[in-house]
Parts: sequence; structure tokens; C-alpha cells
Amino acid sequence: MNEDDMIKKVTLLGILKKQPDETLNDVMLMLADTGMYDMKEAKQVFKALKAEQYLSNGQLTLKGITAAKDAEQEFKL
Repeated sequence: MNEDDMIKKVTLLGILKKQPDETLNDVMLMLADTGMYDMKEAKQVFKALKAEQYLSNGQLTLKGITAAKDAEQEFKL
């Protein structure tokens, strides 16, 4: 797994696990605060996820939910 794939998976998982009162921007800020990436990179990752149809209208699509749950299982191993 390359670094870009890892970043996408962690981002998708972060979105999946967000609280109902949190926005995508909150998730982006939280992940940027971990040092995983800076805000410029975070915006690029979120833009890529939207372009690849993992995100739509501020939430995960079915494709995004499936990928996030797969990532969750992968990280549990």
C-alpha cells in the first residue's frame, strides 16, 4: 500500500467515524492536527475523494462507506 492509499483510507475512516454534529471541515482540521498532512494536502485529498465519488453533498457515498469499512477492517488486523 502506498502513502496516498493510506492517506485516503485514514481520511475515509475519519469521515465514517465523525460525530453527527461534526462537518467534513472538522474532520479535515482534526486529521491535519494529527500531522498526517497539512491543510493544503487535506484539501487536495478531500477534492480527490469527491472526484472519485467517495464523497457527495458533504457525506460519504455508498462507495465511500464501503471503502471506509474495508479500511477499518484492514487496520484492525
